[in-house]
Amino acid sequence: MDRADKQKLVDALNEKLGDSNIIVVAHYAGLTVSEMTALRRDLGKVGGTMQVAKNRLVKRALEGTDASEITDLFTGPTCIMTSEDPVSAPKVAADFAKGNDKLVILGGIMGSTVLDPSGVKQLASLPSLDELRGKIVGLLQAPAGNIARVLSAPGTQVARVISAKASSE
Repeated sequence: MDRADKQKLVDALNEKLGDSNIIVVAHYAGLTVSEMTALRRDLGKVGGTMQVAKNRLVKRALEGTDASEITDLFTGPTCIMTSEDPVSAPKVAADFAKGNDKLVILGGIMGSTVLDPSGVKQLASLPSLDELRGKIVGLLQAPAGNIARVLSAPGTQVARVISAKASSE
């Protein structure tokens, strides 16, 4: 890779890492190609990405971003996982790490908050943005459903009384 290609890669990484809501860094030594593909596929399903690049280039790409505080995590074979939803990438990484001890979560960053491995795992235990939206919609619909049941109940009771009276005569 020549100097111009490296600079293009650094610029692309800088833009991607600067725009990401969450960055998770992990060691992937010992993972097979099929396992890496499965991890990428799982991240893709939730709108996340995984990238492997030379640590020196990633450190250069992190310069000037809010994520520059995590440059010390980039030693050895590391991969970067990102997502728009701050919970998706940590959740996929933590789930994959449970089933495969070769993926070791080193830490990450969310906004300007640096996360250690336990912080990433705690973030993974939170509900995703879509799950929270579903809960909010359910909470908003519940009062309307209750009002409809309360308003329809007196009419139903009157109809039952009239029906009972008509059938007894």
